[in-house]
Formats: sequence, C-alpha cells, structure tokens
Amino acid sequence: MQPRIPRQSAGEQGDRRPDGADADARFSARLAPVVSGARRRAVRDGDPQIDTAHLLHSLLEYDPEARAVLGEGPRLARLLGYLVQRSIGYGLRWQSTVEDSGAVPVVSGAAGFSPLAAAAMEDAGARAARRGADEACGIDLLAALVADPQARAVEVLGRAAIDARTVLTRVDSHFEPTS
Repeated sequence: MQPRIPRQSAGEQGDRRPDGADADARFSARLAPVVSGARRRAVRDGDPQIDTAHLLHSLLEYDPEARAVLGEGPRLARLLGYLVQRSIGYGLRWQSTVEDSGAVPVVSGAAGFSPLAAAAMEDAGARAARRGADEACGIDLLAALVADPQARAVEVLGRAAIDARTVLTRVDSHFEPTS
C-alpha cells in the first residue's frame, strides 16, 4: 500500500531550502541533527529561514537532556502541541517575516538562520566555551534560545505556561558541580 502523502526531499519541494542550509556544517556534531531537523521544518513550513521555534522543536525531538530540563507532564505536552501546530495555524503569522528583536547584532556567516537563531547558535557555543567544553550541547542551545525575550521560542514556551527565566535557572543549576 502506497502512503497517501509521499515523502519529499527539499529538492522535490521546489528547492525551497533556506538560504545557506550548508552553513550548519560549522556547528558541533552534537547539534548537527538539531540543525538538520530545524532546516527540514523550515522547508516544510515554507519559511525562508530557520528560527528559534524551529530550533526548539528540533531540540526537543533530538535531545532528551533538553526535554528533561523542561520537565515532563502537561506543560511539555502543550509545548509540543504548539510546535506541531505551527504549520497548520499557530505560527502562520510568522511566515514571510524575519525573526529579529533588534536587541542582538546580526551574526555573519549564518545564512539560512533568522538573526535571533544565528545569535542563539553562536551563544550556545560561547556558553560551552565558558564552562570549558569543546562543543555546545543541547542544553547550551536551550539556554541560548530562551535568552532573548523577543524570540519565537520564548513566545511558544510562554503559550505553554513555561517561563523562560525558569528554564535558564534550570540550565544553570544543571551545570553546577554537585558536592
């Protein structure tokens, strides 16, 4: 039996890949599946760029540690529900717009990402470096995604009754040494 909706590659979808989709090659191997998943979501949604909500959705899909920081239960289920609904209603107002709060400088060399998503990827690397890690992990990216209150990821978290400041506190406590 043939599937009713065949899978399509980015090329078969009218080559609507976000600009600079190969730019994610410079990100860590730990975040490569997250960036690839976010790119696929952006293409499928018809968005010109990967934004922070795409990254958040993909991060929750690929990184159990990041999911654990957010906690289990109805809030996480609600959050995933909002992220899934993005292409069928919630989030459609974001199409054809660039996610940019103006609060962060545009990061060069990150074509294909919204300015906030590019800044979050850079911030994740900086967070990892500050704690002495060679590569950013999913929790570094989660903290970076919620750092700017204008980010779409923060808006989606808020809709699911998850406070971004609480997420940052949980991330910070995750990396504190235990005695």
